[in-house]
Amino acid sequence: MAERSIQELYRDDPERADALAFGRRGALKGAALTAMGAALGAAIPFARHMPEGHLPALFSRPAAAQGSGGNAPPVLRMDGKAELILQGDRPLVAETPEHMLDEPVTSYRHFFIRNNGQIPEQHTGDPNSWRVTVDGEVNSPLDLTVGDLRSRFENVTLQLQMECGGNGRAAFSPQTRGNQWGNGAISNGQWTGVRLRDVLRAAGLKPGATHTGHFGADPHLSGATDRAAISRGMRLAKAMDDDTLIVFQLNGQPIPHIHGAPVRLLVPGWPGSLSQKWLTRIAVLDKPHTGAGMGGTSYRLPVSPIVPGSTNDGRSFAEMESMPVRSILSSHAHGTRLPAGTRELDLRGAAWAGDLWVSSVHVSTDFGATWQKMDLAAPANRHAWQRWQGRISLPRDGYYEIWYRATDSEGRMQPHAAANWNPQGYGANPISRAAILVG
Repeated sequence: MAERSIQELYRDDPERADALAFGRRGALKGAALTAMGAALGAAIPFARHMPEGHLPALFSRPAAAQGSGGNAPPVLRMDGKAELILQGDRPLVAETPEHMLDEPVTSYRHFFIRNNGQIPEQHTGDPNSWRVTVDGEVNSPLDLTVGDLRSRFENVTLQLQMECGGNGRAAFSPQTRGNQWGNGAISNGQWTGVRLRDVLRAAGLKPGATHTGHFGADPHLSGATDRAAISRGMRLAKAMDDDTLIVFQLNGQPIPHIHGAPVRLLVPGWPGSLSQKWLTRIAVLDKPHTGAGMGGTSYRLPVSPIVPGSTNDGRSFAEMESMPVRSILSSHAHGTRLPAGTRELDLRGAAWAGDLWVSSVHVSTDFGATWQKMDLAAPANRHAWQRWQGRISLPRDGYYEIWYRATDSEGRMQPHAAANWNPQGYGANPISRAAILVG
C-alpha cells in the first residue's frame, strides 16, 4: 500500500495527520512544520505558539470563502435569501455564515431560519385580521386581532437579538443531537410590535400567575393534528420584561412568512424557541408549561456537570434562560486569502450576552499567546448586539488564525472549549477561530 503524504492525510483524516505532525512531544518543528505548512498552503508565522495537538481551523471547520471546493457546506437556495448554510430541510433550518452578519441590523436576506414543524399555509387575508387569544390565569381573557394590538397598545421599535438555543452546538465533543450550528444561528433585527407586558396587564393577571405557554399555527412535522410542532413557555418575569414583544414588523416591513407572519413573539436574550412563530395563543399558567419542547433535556442544562456522551433524562436539569456570551467575526470569511504583502487587517464583528451586556472583546493572531483588545460599541438598546472593530498586524505572509472572544458584564469570558456538555447540545460558546491566509 502506498504511503500517504501529510497533505493527503490532512484531507482524509485530519486528526491522525495532526497527531503525526506533532508527535509525542507536541512540538511542531522541522519536517512536520514544513508538511503542515504545505497542507495549509502557507507557512505558519506563529507556529511556535501553536498549542500541542492543535488541529488547524482550516481543516476542522468548512471554509466559507473562495477556494473551499468540496469542503463547502450545502447551501439554501430560496428567493430573497442569501446562500445560507442548509442545516436541514425537514424541518427547514438554515444558518447564516458569520461574514454575512456584517450589517448592524440583520436584513431579511441574511436572517437565519429555524423551524420545528411544517411551514403553515400563508395567511392570504388582511394581516390585521389574524387573531391571538390570551387566556388561563387572567381575569379577562382576550381575543385580539393584529389590528387590535396595533391600535390598543403602544407600538415600540427596538433592535433585538434572537438566537437559537443550540447555537454553537457543533463545538461539543462528542457530538450531540440536533442541528450542528456554528455561530450563525443569530440575528439582530429591528422589530416593531407591542409589549407582551401591556397585553397581559390588559387581561388582568390573577395572583397565582407564574408562567406562560405559547402556541402557533405551524403543523407538527408528522402532519398529526393533535400534536404541536413546538409550544414553549417562560417565567412570568421574562414575559413582563420591557423588551419582550408581540411583533408584526421586521425592519419596517411586514414580517416575512418564513419568519412567522403575520405575528410572532420576540423574546430577546433567551432561546429563540420561545419566540413563537405564527402566534395564535398565549396561556397564562400557575405552573411551568408542559408543551412540546418543555421538560426533560429540551432547552435545559445540567445543574451539575455530566459525563460527555452519557444518557440522561434531564430530571436534574434546569431551564435554559439567558443565553451565554458569544462573539462573531463578520469582516472576513473563514478561509479568506489576502494579497501577498498584507500587513494590517481591519476586523469587525458583533458580540452579545443574553440578558447581560458585553464588557470587552479580544482578538489573538498567535494561537492565544497574546490578546489585543478591540473597540466595542454600546448596543442600540438593551438586548441588541454590540458591534466591535479593531486593527491587527500581520508580520509576514502565511497562515493565521484569528481567535476572538467576548466577556460579559459579570466577567464571564468565552471558554477555550465548549463546557457543560448536554445531550441536546445547548449553550456551547467557546472561543471561535477563523483561518486567514496571506499571499
